[in-house]
Amino acid sequence: MRTVLMVAEKPSLAQSIAKILSRGNMSSRKGLNGACSVHEYTGSFIGQSAHFKMTSVCGHVMTLDFIGKYNSWDKVDPAELFSKAPTEKKEANPKLTMVKFLQVEGRGCDCIVLWLDCDKEGENICFEVLDAVLPVMNKPRSTERTIYRAKFSSITDTDICNAMNHLGEPNRNEALSVDARQELDLRIGCAFTRFQTKYFQGKYGNLDSSLISFGPCQTPTLGFCVERHDKIQSFKPETYWVLQAKVNPEKESSLTLDWDRVRVFDREIAQMFLNVTKMAKEAKVESVSKKEKVKQRPLALNTVEMLRVASAALGMGPQHAMQIAERLYTQGYISYPRTETTHYPENFDLKGCLRQQANNPYWAETVKALLSEGVNRPRKGHDAGDHPPITPMRAATEAELGGDGWRLYEYITRHFIATVSADCKYLQTTISFSIGPECFTCIGKVVTSPGFTEIMPWHSIPLEESLPHCEKGDLFPIGEIKLLEKQTSPPDYLTEAELITLMEKHGIGTDASIPVHINNICQRNYVTVESGRRLKPTNLGIVLVHGYYKIDAELVLPTIRSAVEKQLNLIALGKANYHQVLEHTLDIFKRKFHYFVDSIAGMDELMEVSFSPLAATGKPLSRCGKCHRFMKYIQAKPSRLHCSHCDDTYSLPQNGTIKLYKELRCPLDDFELVLWSSGSRGKSYPLCPYCYNHPPFRDMKKGMGCNECTHPTCQHSLSMLGIGQCVECENGVLVLDSTSGPKWKMACNKCNVIVHFFENAHKVRVSPETCDLCDAALVDVDFNKARSPLPGDETQHSGCIFCDPVFQDLVELKHAAMRHPMHRGGQGKRQGRGRGKGRRPGGRLNPKKPKDKMAALAAYFV
Repeated sequence: MRTVLMVAEKPSLAQSIAKILSRGNMSSRKGLNGACSVHEYTGSFIGQSAHFKMTSVCGHVMTLDFIGKYNSWDKVDPAELFSKAPTEKKEANPKLTMVKFLQVEGRGCDCIVLWLDCDKEGENICFEVLDAVLPVMNKPRSTERTIYRAKFSSITDTDICNAMNHLGEPNRNEALSVDARQELDLRIGCAFTRFQTKYFQGKYGNLDSSLISFGPCQTPTLGFCVERHDKIQSFKPETYWVLQAKVNPEKESSLTLDWDRVRVFDREIAQMFLNVTKMAKEAKVESVSKKEKVKQRPLALNTVEMLRVASAALGMGPQHAMQIAERLYTQGYISYPRTETTHYPENFDLKGCLRQQANNPYWAETVKALLSEGVNRPRKGHDAGDHPPITPMRAATEAELGGDGWRLYEYITRHFIATVSADCKYLQTTISFSIGPECFTCIGKVVTSPGFTEIMPWHSIPLEESLPHCEKGDLFPIGEIKLLEKQTSPPDYLTEAELITLMEKHGIGTDASIPVHINNICQRNYVTVESGRRLKPTNLGIVLVHGYYKIDAELVLPTIRSAVEKQLNLIALGKANYHQVLEHTLDIFKRKFHYFVDSIAGMDELMEVSFSPLAATGKPLSRCGKCHRFMKYIQAKPSRLHCSHCDDTYSLPQNGTIKLYKELRCPLDDFELVLWSSGSRGKSYPLCPYCYNHPPFRDMKKGMGCNECTHPTCQHSLSMLGIGQCVECENGVLVLDSTSGPKWKMACNKCNVIVHFFENAHKVRVSPETCDLCDAALVDVDFNKARSPLPGDETQHSGCIFCDPVFQDLVELKHAAMRHPMHRGGQGKRQGRGRGKGRRPGGRLNPKKPKDKMAALAAYFV
């Protein structure tokens, strides 16, 4: 019996697809990485009985990055990133050990069926999966085919079974176009970002952005927002005048007429028109026309239109809306939400999708009427050849989906029903009047057939007062004629919906990446989202765009990125060579980068006007070890210390608070120590600003605090305060937080594990002795007599926190509450008694030879 491995893009999709194909008759087990499950069943595959193993990945298996040394901002010139710096594929999430998991499941399999999402990214992941799995699969016979690709647009029984019966092959060209985009974005983005971040953060203290990033798509996106801001700032309002007339067809009613000239910008001329018309006593009907008009039903829904409506009408950001749409898709409620197509294929089962909605109380009547009277064929839209338009695939209730999920599903469903409904028809009556020599018009609309506006009431024709019945030559008394003074108003800031329209029009990003680019400019503090989801550029965003315009406008204009997107699409279609496109594009941007670096003074002039230099920012905090003057603490992102006398800047740990640490000094360089803390429920540790940026020992890296310092005798170092190996991660050491009393704790110096112990103890010290059982450092604890939890009213005890039964109930393991979302952990309930194996690394051993002279001297004296 052959074994067939099947791989989907997400664990929930794998479960749904396996359930459909096995008709619910499958066994499931967790994979070795804990994130993905494996669903097994037997069935037939291409006419033979087979054993199926259905599993999944979690998005991309691999990611592109520079090799080792090129990831250092300090050691590498950013210009080298365009060509010299070699790249490599690394696991996207090493903790998931996805490659190992796929190889374990793929070993001994005869065939593989790829159920990745059917878009370019999905094709790229197909080849990532194949690179991992093919080496361990059984070798095929000479002409035997072993790789299959399933094409599907929704998680329904019909679509999945149909895909299984019509298996194709993965598309290498589409995968290459994604590889090209990844490499271009990595090389161009990193080079510009590294250069401008280091240049400007080294000069200005209040930029309030930890990364001044550049992106080939992100920057033109910001450009659109700043362009609108500039129009608002440069707008000069003009006064204009409008002639407004009212006639009284009957005693009690009046009709407001619109002036055919619309408006004039000269007060005297407007006054002349008013005087001329005031001489007339009656308004004469010059013509009456009636015309039946049609308001067309919408085109079928694609991704960009869904994101536009979600932002403008539902108040959801594009990124959030996309996440909800993906969840609805994986749960089987809607078809694939990433599509550029607005045209249904001829064989699409419109009636089947409509029947699913026949029992929903919100639109049951409309659906039943459509099914009995006959469904209208949707309007002919654009066929991009990817997926059908976004369509509801099964019925749902508000209770099932809840909140934003239901609101988006409701819109998608109403939109779909509208596409198969009739157009809205209305009768438009236009009456033309003359008052003296001037002409006026009045328009009225009466709906004759509401059509699709029944299901989308926000598109309905507004109810208006009905026009009086009249004929040519009729005369009506004039109620009043007056001159209205008005002013032209500036445009408003771009809404997300307008920005999405501009990005689509100019070819910036794809339907899948547009939400990411908009989210990035918000995250970088380039724009803020105001009420009505309008995007207002910050000072930093404005200065950056004006700087790009000043140096090289093509860096911010959409033209060059649009041309690159066209080239990437040609790679996907097999009409352009991957290597040539990559080489040509990188060569253009490399030249632009060199010109940008040479001309950076132009942007710097703009920066000087809006931002303060480092020396004038921040407040004095700790003393410099070189000049012994106070250094200033700059709180704005990225937080750092700056010595204006030495003109040196020292980076600090982010996402926490920094304060002076008891005015204690580092024995190596005489810098005052500072204490970093992520809050009362989180970690805290002291650090020396100099050592943090210039590691003194060979076994230390940049960005290490005192809790990782291997100095043999310093009272704040790992050697003196380290207790034992972390109970969760492999490389971490649990270090006593000597500032945490009376709520004492020790924290891992690598991960976010925290161990709370000995609450209300008077003193906790790390002993030089070690535990005989687990080799962890012993701890000496002093309690106040009144509050001692120790047996027999003892106030002092020395023992191992992992092995000593006296300490067993006084130790509790938790996870640090970190301010940064990447570090958030749940709260563990396991208590003490973890493995304490491993004495503090380097404790009491000979320290390794230090790097710099200052550290060497200190080590000599120590």
